[in-house]
Amino acid sequence: MVKTAQISLKIRQGFILVFVLLVALPALFFSIGRAYHASLVEATEKTLEAHLYSLISEVEFLEDGLEMPRTILAPELNRINSDTFALIYQGQELIWYSESAINLSFSPIFDDDEAGAADFKLISYSGREFWQLSLTVILGNADYSQQAKFVLLKDNKALIKLMSGFRNTLISWTMIMGVIIAALMAIGFIWNARPLQRLDKEIKAIEAGKIEKITGLYPKELVTIKSDLNLLLDSQKRQKERYRASLSDLAHALKTPLAVLKSSELAKDHDAQEQLDRINAMIEHQLKRAATGASDTWKKQTIIKPILNSILNAMKKVYHGKEIIFNSQCDDKLAFLGDKTDLMEILGNLIDNACKACDTQVEINVRFDKHNTLQFKIEDDGPGIPEHQRSELLKRGSRLDTYEAGHGVGMAIVSDLVNSYHGNIEIGSSKFAGAKFLIEFNYDKN
Repeated sequence: MVKTAQISLKIRQGFILVFVLLVALPALFFSIGRAYHASLVEATEKTLEAHLYSLISEVEFLEDGLEMPRTILAPELNRINSDTFALIYQGQELIWYSESAINLSFSPIFDDDEAGAADFKLISYSGREFWQLSLTVILGNADYSQQAKFVLLKDNKALIKLMSGFRNTLISWTMIMGVIIAALMAIGFIWNARPLQRLDKEIKAIEAGKIEKITGLYPKELVTIKSDLNLLLDSQKRQKERYRASLSDLAHALKTPLAVLKSSELAKDHDAQEQLDRINAMIEHQLKRAATGASDTWKKQTIIKPILNSILNAMKKVYHGKEIIFNSQCDDKLAFLGDKTDLMEILGNLIDNACKACDTQVEINVRFDKHNTLQFKIEDDGPGIPEHQRSELLKRGSRLDTYEAGHGVGMAIVSDLVNSYHGNIEIGSSKFAGAKFLIEFNYDKN
């Protein structure tokens, strides 16, 4: 659950980071660029308007035409290498131009607008672009007046140069912002994931049997989860204690009358004694099965190799007369997610059966495969188990003495334990032509 929350948090964090870097920042970049370009165009229009009204104020009306001073107020119009130009027309005839327009090689195109109507637009000529502001005014007095068209031009290269510089600066700052945002989000993720990591550590400590409750301080989003988990742990603990108490009472209640029956005259009958032994074995089996930790909600982590070595040492002493060659392969760090007693019960029964059935060899191989599955493989060089009896061997209620060479003893317990851990058990033929037991537990869901 905690791992799922951490993965979900990583996915959301990654999605937000990708959205910011690939969508939000580029959109911000283009929006700022467009806004800046619009402000440059507006500033250009205002500048040309200022020059226009300056020219209108300086023009001198004469009956035979218009006259302008040799030097006008706007310095941009007095420079030959300027990017700003001014022209005055009467009709289609050019009657005046600024010094900056001496080398201008074209005549701008403008419409015959009504007097007082200004027109601002972008025009193109021979691959060059200019911003053009034109205005028709009426000059003169009450006795005599005439129209004049004032045209001002500004080369668009100036705007392009400013825009290019601004974009380069904006790109640099956008990249810096992207790095800063990514770093802040990484720090934020680490900070936000800390409570989940602490909760995950406490849950693992519970699984390992080191603590019994979650006691850490967590943000309010995780307080409810913490309370629910602690309630679940308390409930499971109380249920297990009641379960064990009931089993203890049941054991005492059944053992006493069974002992009386076994010491009575009834036990002298061979068939009756056999049935009493079978009842006793069934009681032991069910009590042992119920008392194991396989029904626990919280699985403990049990290192496998010490348990396996302990069982092999015991088997060497029990079957010392057979001179069995044991070959075991198990990494020191491999762990079984379950109770130590259950692991001993599973391996103990299987290895004991293999020792009873073998001639001289028993091989145990424990490993994790590429699908995150823990595998136990126990093989012997005995007579093996007939294929038609393999499925019967794992069925609950099968007699324990119906299989040759010792196989079958304790298999009901093994089968129940493996199933309780959602594992799988298969019986086949070993490479020694004997029996092979393969048990698998998949931990992808854990």
